[in-house]
Amino acid sequence: MNHKTTTIALLILAACFALLYRQVFVDLVHDWSRDDNYSHGFLIVPIAAYLAYERRARFAATERRPSRVGLILVLGSLLLLCIGVLGAEYFTTRISMLGIIAGSVVFLFGWRHLRIMLFPVAFLILMIPIPAIIFNQVALPLQSLASRFAEVALAACQVPVFREGNVINLASTSIEVAEACSGIRSLVALLTLGIVYGYFVEVRPWLRIVLALATIPVAIAANAFRVAGTGLAAHWYGPGAARGFLHTFSGWLVFLAALVMLVALHRILLMFHRAGQVPATGRRAG
Repeated sequence: MNHKTTTIALLILAACFALLYRQVFVDLVHDWSRDDNYSHGFLIVPIAAYLAYERRARFAATERRPSRVGLILVLGSLLLLCIGVLGAEYFTTRISMLGIIAGSVVFLFGWRHLRIMLFPVAFLILMIPIPAIIFNQVALPLQSLASRFAEVALAACQVPVFREGNVINLASTSIEVAEACSGIRSLVALLTLGIVYGYFVEVRPWLRIVLALATIPVAIAANAFRVAGTGLAAHWYGPGAARGFLHTFSGWLVFLAALVMLVALHRILLMFHRAGQVPATGRRAG
């Protein structure tokens, strides 16, 4: 296909995509605005668009080798869309959008072009809320972990405490480690931030992967300290410290602390990496 034909095909494809997924995207935006666990979704599309724009020169310079396999990917994604709509399964309908995008690139341009755009397309997965069945399987253990850590930390600080499941009983009040306090909100947001941070400050793929994976224990640890800190504040300053503005503010404070931990980890990894290169360089020089 020549440039004009490709442009027309892309415009038609974009119009069909907008028509097919209009309601899916409206529901997605609704979830971003109502569910604090996924409010970062508003940033995902602009960032992915920037990442794709950044690759435009490589994309244009790569030789086109369209593949009919891309059409199979598109048809399979449309089937997923139909199944999701009929079964009222939001995750299936939303994930099919990525299949449509990937399949269209392969069908119109080829596998090499998809390889160039693979990271921006895969990054869009972060905008899709996790299915409830998986979310609950992750949130419940995190709630239990945070409440157990808080119990140990409070006892270590000589604070009378008794834990019943995810409820921490103090002398003056009780604190429930609810789903919102499980840490999954900061986990998803910090994972997104870790991926973006690694992409812009690092060129080594292995270090980008390490930084992204490191956000998981960092977010869990930061949230556990937050729950313990909330218990201490409630014991020292009264039940009001465990809710309202102070509770919300502590969430932002802990997220910033987790970000600082991530940056510090990056610096430590760089120090070890450079230290490991010095002896090898010295041997070569000798």
